[in-house]
Amino acid sequence: MAKTVCLFCGAKSGNSKLIKEQVIQICEALVTKGYNLVYGGGRSGLMGVVAEVFLKHNREVIGIRPKKLIIDEDAHNALNKLIVVEDMFERKKKMVEMSDVFIALPGGVGTLDEILEVYMQRKIGFNDKKCAVFNVEGFFDSFEAQLDYMVKFGFLKPEDKKKLVIEDSIDALLDGIE
Repeated sequence: MAKTVCLFCGAKSGNSKLIKEQVIQICEALVTKGYNLVYGGGRSGLMGVVAEVFLKHNREVIGIRPKKLIIDEDAHNALNKLIVVEDMFERKKKMVEMSDVFIALPGGVGTLDEILEVYMQRKIGFNDKKCAVFNVEGFFDSFEAQLDYMVKFGFLKPEDKKKLVIEDSIDALLDGIE
């Protein structure tokens, strides 16, 4: 049975050509490893990019989208399945239920919210699913620094920080989630 990766990423493309190239490469690597995709269901930005890579390789692609975002931003129209939910809370719950591993790619505050939710659940013990952050072009350097401050000031145990894989190399990140 194929594993399912949930990718959290931006509904915008950002302004870095390298980030887009690296996102395509990590998606290609995940496809090669046999993963199917669960993601936010959008067709714009990095969300659209990741969906297209998985669809191009005939992998199952499931989008989970709140009704409001279908109105405000277009949903991808070529998915294997689009699950419409009421709100972002229900979206995250459904993503956790349907996925085996979670990776944050560059994105905005929604991306950060999603990976923090899943990581917190892993840290507390509500699930044992791997969580990772792809730190391409140092995008998540300040996020990692914040986690280090939490450890320094005694708000996060060092062993709990290690429950979130943070890597800037595709191979290292894939090793961390396998």
